[in-house]
Amino acid sequence: MRDLGVGFGHLMKGQRWIAGHGRWFRLGLLPGLITFVLYAGALVGLAYGADDFVAWATPFADDWSSLWEGLLRKTLTVLVFLLGLFLAVVTFTAVTLLVGQPFYESLSEAVDREEGGDVPTSGLPLWRDLWISARDSLRVVVRVALWGALLFGLGFVPVLGQTVVPVLGFCVSGFFLAEELTAVALQRRGVELRERLRLLKGRRLRTLGFGVPLALAFLVPFVAVFLMPGAVAGATLMAREIDEERAAPAKTL
Repeated sequence: MRDLGVGFGHLMKGQRWIAGHGRWFRLGLLPGLITFVLYAGALVGLAYGADDFVAWATPFADDWSSLWEGLLRKTLTVLVFLLGLFLAVVTFTAVTLLVGQPFYESLSEAVDREEGGDVPTSGLPLWRDLWISARDSLRVVVRVALWGALLFGLGFVPVLGQTVVPVLGFCVSGFFLAEELTAVALQRRGVELRERLRLLKGRRLRTLGFGVPLALAFLVPFVAVFLMPGAVAGATLMAREIDEERAAPAKTL
């Protein structure tokens, strides 16, 4: 359980770091604001259109009694919106990082520079960095969508769907949020997506301690915009620690 506190500590250190560097905080708001407006519009549209979508997808319920037909469709409408919200929480970070790629790279480098030691750079042109980020983000979104479909199905299971499934949903969201955020610093260190996932799975509690509180906070409208710069800073601090642990066995050989 100690690792949960370590992960949460990195998140808090990142927020404190950005609070002491107002210029980086102000610059970091713009990508989040742009993404927030886009996602808010999409979620509002989903809220208005989910019931029509469910009615279209369940024609077999047209002949049911009004009680059972209403219960089924209202339940499905809520689940569809929750699935959309789940995907929005997880993909918000990926889209924001893509929109603000040059800034967040510079922010991550600034954290590395102030903390001391090497400040690695990818050495790739911007378009190549953007392509790699977009490609990896798409791969992560596919994984999240598969998890989301599984959890959506489990949501119909009595009791389990109302207790365990929401907890699992936040754990999945938190894990992949942490992956997207640490990718900024780890990609500069030449760590590919598959290796990043392996490293984070090997530090699952630490990863959840960082990502789950962030996933919960991101449910509050507009909060994600203000937390993103500090989240990138905190993820860089965690990535530094993970990279040092990764390099440690090689140094002892």
